[in-house]
Amino acid sequence: MTPQPWMPGDGGEADKRHAPATLRNRDAITDVLADWLPATGTVLEVASGSGEHVVHFAATFPHLDWQPSDPDPAGLTSIAAYRAEAGLANIAPPLALDASSARWPADRADAILCINMVHISPWAATLGLFAGAARLLAAGAPLILYGPYIEPDTPTAESNLAFDTNLRARDPAWGLRDTHVIKGAAADAGLAFAERRAMPANNLMLLFRRT
Repeated sequence: MTPQPWMPGDGGEADKRHAPATLRNRDAITDVLADWLPATGTVLEVASGSGEHVVHFAATFPHLDWQPSDPDPAGLTSIAAYRAEAGLANIAPPLALDASSARWPADRADAILCINMVHISPWAATLGLFAGAARLLAAGAPLILYGPYIEPDTPTAESNLAFDTNLRARDPAWGLRDTHVIKGAAADAGLAFAERRAMPANNLMLLFRRT
């Protein structure tokens, strides 16, 4: 069965989900991760979604151990299916992890990666992500975000404005977040903003480090 395109919140019973944007953005994300990830250790991916990204990254960075996670049972099933198909020893079984929870099923990580969650989840999930990163990461370790954002000092692309409208129609708690607000919330949790990279299709990668 061919995996069907999906977004968080979509139904469906197929084991392997397919997020079309994954194939379009994974190489550009990989190029930045090569600069930002540590040389060794465990990378916790929060909100792994379909699991397609983590398989690609694990193959590209075999010196790192990858821990996928997701709050959605269907997502966990998809991640497990892609992991089994890939047969890579450096991908752990996926964890059921809700970023907004004060208790995570992990107690440490050498880096945390979160792709396309911040705008497709309630604000509490982002605050929980920052709090969790502050608990798990050692001083100087990276939290890496990818996705579309609103930058107050930069004109927002029409496509991003339309996307924001669509997201809020699906769920009023979703929507593109302001980078100034993101940076302030991260700082409150003990994470210092370190770098911004512009990405294809009007996305950004944001790097924070544990203080």
